[in-house]
Amino acid sequence: MTSNLFGRALGSISPHALQKAETSRLLRSLQAAPSVRFDGSDGAAPIKAQHDGDDKDELGGIWAHKAGVNCVAIDRFEGRYMLSGGAESSIILWDLESAETSLNHCTYKPGAKASKASSAHKFGITHLSFYPFDSLAFLSTSYDHTLKIYATETLTLSASFDLNSVVHSHALSPIADHLLVACATQHPAVRLVDLRSGASAHSLAGHQGAVLSVAWSPRDEYILASGGSDGTVRLWDIRRSAGSLGVLDMDDSVGVGGEDGRGKNARIRNHGKAHIGACNGVIWTEDGRHLVTAGHDERVRVWDVGAGANALSHFGPIIKNTHLSTLLPLLPPRNISGSQVMLYPNEKEILMFDLFEGTLLKRLRAPGVAVAQASGSAGQRNIRNRVTSLGWRNGDVEMYSAHSDGLIRAWKPRTKEDIQVEKDEAEQVDGGEDESRKRKRQALDDVFRDLTRQKITFT
Repeated sequence: MTSNLFGRALGSISPHALQKAETSRLLRSLQAAPSVRFDGSDGAAPIKAQHDGDDKDELGGIWAHKAGVNCVAIDRFEGRYMLSGGAESSIILWDLESAETSLNHCTYKPGAKASKASSAHKFGITHLSFYPFDSLAFLSTSYDHTLKIYATETLTLSASFDLNSVVHSHALSPIADHLLVACATQHPAVRLVDLRSGASAHSLAGHQGAVLSVAWSPRDEYILASGGSDGTVRLWDIRRSAGSLGVLDMDDSVGVGGEDGRGKNARIRNHGKAHIGACNGVIWTEDGRHLVTAGHDERVRVWDVGAGANALSHFGPIIKNTHLSTLLPLLPPRNISGSQVMLYPNEKEILMFDLFEGTLLKRLRAPGVAVAQASGSAGQRNIRNRVTSLGWRNGDVEMYSAHSDGLIRAWKPRTKEDIQVEKDEAEQVDGGEDESRKRKRQALDDVFRDLTRQKITFT
């Protein structure tokens, strides 16, 4: 940091380069912030926690969702509000600027909560997302076969759509004029719901099993990508009658060039698989040129969408992915780092990779327990601590993770300078305590000395 400031003072580093160097340094210094907690327990009884090989001890009565947190979403405009969806069907709104004490030592309380009601979801939440043009509304999907729209401030229901099938995830285009919500359902077709007409517009058929993840292109408003349990990743143009633009093939690292080498009038590839096993994560890079997919073959693949080619990024054998629920890697904004970074929820830890090089930059491990025991109406049950979802807070170098043990954990930068400041503050506190002890000791010594100097006579 000091060298960068000195270079900026000399004019050898531009303001943009200084900003990128500093934010990149902060990104790579992300650590768990255990003093930042989210309490949705409403004063319930404490959870029993069990460490690997240790006896049970008290973890405390603080959790966001008792049955587990399935997903989180943070608004992209202010970075102030965060939504969390629980396995018990509740949705909680958190105000990340409501901390009364230090932002690094605080306990957040729910700003609003949508629990079981006649209009609320009946089963666990599968996916949450804010409206891409305005954070005053958000979308939610659930195992109860419904897509719902809520008002953010009050969590009141605005609309509900019954899709007659389990909805694993949904997506609304961040750039399109149309208001089509793509839904990945247990049915082997992508369902498109038109929010203007309030009806299911049409379906995109092509997958041979359940659709697990969908994502709209941030570059072309009519292009959609989907991943399914059949291991295929399909690209769609919703303007075409046939719909499908073809599939991505993990064995093709050359791609379909077309007449100009960029895909013009290229032949459509209808056969091939992106993963050996289900594909439950599909996400676009910020510029819309690449697609990132995650599958049950425990591989994360990066694709050049223009050519339809496998970019051959290899992330090693440490990737884990065994659950059918949607598992989305997180791509922080490109402007905070010199290279594109990917954060991957890898069971009990979060892995930080260079997206195109595949280099492991850091492993983020959450402090805490491996198994939490929660008591409910059905008795006591074990909840494994698994990372289920990641959310990035725009405007800050901060990340939040959802866990199946019921907690939401915060991840914030902790640099060498921060560690030194904390050490200095601790020494000052200890020094103050030492001075106080010395003064008390001196006072007692003075009293004792005065008493011993007095002459005492007995009559």
